[in-house]
Amino acid sequence: MLGSINRTLLRSLFTVADYDCDSKEFQDIDRSEAGSTMHAFFNVVCVIAGTGTLGLPYALRLGGWIGILILFLAWFMSTYTSIILVRCLYASGNKRLLSYKDVATAAYGALGGWVTFFFNAWILVGAPVLYMVLCGSNFQFLCKGTAGAIGEIPWTIICSVLVAIPFVFVKSLKEVGLMAGFGAFATFATVLIVLIVACIDQKNLTDIHHDSVIWDQFPIALSTISFSFGGNVVLPHVEASMNRPRDFNKVAAAGMAACAGMYFLTAIPGYYIYGRNVVSPVYDSIPSGVPRIIAIVLMTVHVLFAAPILLTSFALDVEEMLNIKVERLGRVKEFCIRCCLRLLLMACVTVLACTVPHFDLLMSLIGSFANCGLIFIFPVLFYWRLTGFRNKPIYELAFCGLIILLGIVGLIFGTIDSIRGLVNAY
Repeated sequence: MLGSINRTLLRSLFTVADYDCDSKEFQDIDRSEAGSTMHAFFNVVCVIAGTGTLGLPYALRLGGWIGILILFLAWFMSTYTSIILVRCLYASGNKRLLSYKDVATAAYGALGGWVTFFFNAWILVGAPVLYMVLCGSNFQFLCKGTAGAIGEIPWTIICSVLVAIPFVFVKSLKEVGLMAGFGAFATFATVLIVLIVACIDQKNLTDIHHDSVIWDQFPIALSTISFSFGGNVVLPHVEASMNRPRDFNKVAAAGMAACAGMYFLTAIPGYYIYGRNVVSPVYDSIPSGVPRIIAIVLMTVHVLFAAPILLTSFALDVEEMLNIKVERLGRVKEFCIRCCLRLLLMACVTVLACTVPHFDLLMSLIGSFANCGLIFIFPVLFYWRLTGFRNKPIYELAFCGLIILLGIVGLIFGTIDSIRGLVNAY
């Protein structure tokens, strides 16, 4: 029944439009240098199927096999909210809105816009900070016992410089499409390595225990699984980078499906083989050796490629707010100001990664609000506000209500868990 409703919802989204961007009166953004549909697909996969992929077996350990149902729900819901979020960009009728913040402002005024911008900024800047910490830690681990073991902080700085090169010199998400492709491939290769090695290791394991559902840990598992489809904060800019914007719905659906496929390939075998002994990231559960090292290298490559996408999306929002445009400043002056702004932003990311203690726990606390709001709650509320409530079929309203409920549950219990982590740390 639920699958039938989801298919009906998605079919309606592919066939019914709330806007007419081909109209002569409609003011679209400049797409003269836009990229292909495939570039957009890789951007979606690279941003969403990140390090969270390797934490899903542990989420099943927390909640039990019922987590598979939540994974299905989160997949369908995030696909739906991604599509309606981009629809909201066209809800004004005669001009495309530019960003998530603009959608929030159109729906709930300046206050709604700035609240959304704060959460948006926390995710788009905070995630790269964590990525730099992870890269520094991984390189230090890989170089352990060699002259390359120079410390986590120096490696974090080196990784930040590597990320800064494409971030500063490319202007939009179209230019990072190739990097996104490599990042998506690195994630898929990591999933395959973990899957193959875990299957080989299965014969060495005995007395593996599984649970159908663990009620006291289920809300935390729900939050973890829900967050695994985060990333729709960059989708307005992904759609802006497409030369065929009408293909966005298909890109979103295909990108989410590809991510879900990798999630199932990781989550189900990982929990089935290791049971209650599985850890996060799951490659720490497989035996030490070359495959595990390759998996760590590939995941490090992935985050190095994903960080510029997130930072570029945030920089585009800030540059639009500050009116940093070629038409106003000229090509040379615009380039210089844009480079200085992005270098400053990258310096802030590096300083945070190197100096703030327990930043991951602080990120988790605010991320509980930000992710649940930006992924599930806000898109539905904005969609209703901008396109109407009474004109939606009852099954769509019911599905939207379920999305908001899931977002609220994830927000509450994710926040509680994060606060406990901060209290224990300090």
